[in-house]
Amino acid sequence: MQQRDFGSTGLKVSVLGLGAGQVGAETLDESQAERLLHRALDLGVTLIDTARGYGLSEERIGRHLAGRRDEFVLSTKGGYGVEGAQDWTPASIRPGIERALRTMRTDHLDIFHLHSCPLETLQQEDLLAELARAREDGLIRVAAYSGENEALAWAAGSGHFGSVQTSVNVTDQWSLHHALPGASARGLGVIAKRPIANAAWQFAQRPVGEYAEVYWERLQTLKLDPQGLDWTEFALRFSAFAPGVSSAIVGTARVENLERNAAVAERGPLPAGMLEAIEAAWAAHGQTWGGEV
Repeated sequence: MQQRDFGSTGLKVSVLGLGAGQVGAETLDESQAERLLHRALDLGVTLIDTARGYGLSEERIGRHLAGRRDEFVLSTKGGYGVEGAQDWTPASIRPGIERALRTMRTDHLDIFHLHSCPLETLQQEDLLAELARAREDGLIRVAAYSGENEALAWAAGSGHFGSVQTSVNVTDQWSLHHALPGASARGLGVIAKRPIANAAWQFAQRPVGEYAEVYWERLQTLKLDPQGLDWTEFALRFSAFAPGVSSAIVGTARVENLERNAAVAERGPLPAGMLEAIEAAWAAHGQTWGGEV
């Protein structure tokens, strides 16, 4: 699988990463989780992205991949959920990182994101200083921010972060147009989340209350034409090869989906004509649409 420089961080990541949210589901059998994680590495997926809030995900990564730690870039998120510390305070940073280190059985985190906190929180100097100390002490290699819109743009230009994670897909292009060009120019690594737009096309009717509802509405307006491609392939190839993107993470609990996504990523970017049609649709309809948090 194609490997890319992760900005100027010194890390390299695969064009397709594994979003490990579904790995943490209690309904997923332990043996299935183990098989999925190992299959990802065997396919050349070298970025695994998890978070403090993803159920059993960090625990399972530690249990099953500790012996292969040197084969992948480990990305997680935090700033919340630390016993005895208020969320989004300096006191939540180091204990949260240390907990993640113990849980995932590693001596460092390659990428640690502040996870979708608002702009006013993100700008707290003492919070940023504590994150910088964790990096200086070798607990993390790259300090990062995961989020959207104005907070993302500030993070990308602040000089405090070595990478960002943000939504990039055919229905969610705010970051692609407003933040990623600057992030790339400054040498930041970029992880694209939701690259297949929550598979919003699978719903025949508006999925009211579902995670994909906003993306479904946007698809009705954009009227995109995949020109014979499977929708997942159409969407993933757009996101994974979008300008400035280092890796696009797709979450799944099924090995067959992982293998299909890996095969799709091998096919490279969409043809120029398709990209021009997507850009024209976005220019006509998407200019006022913000990124989905």
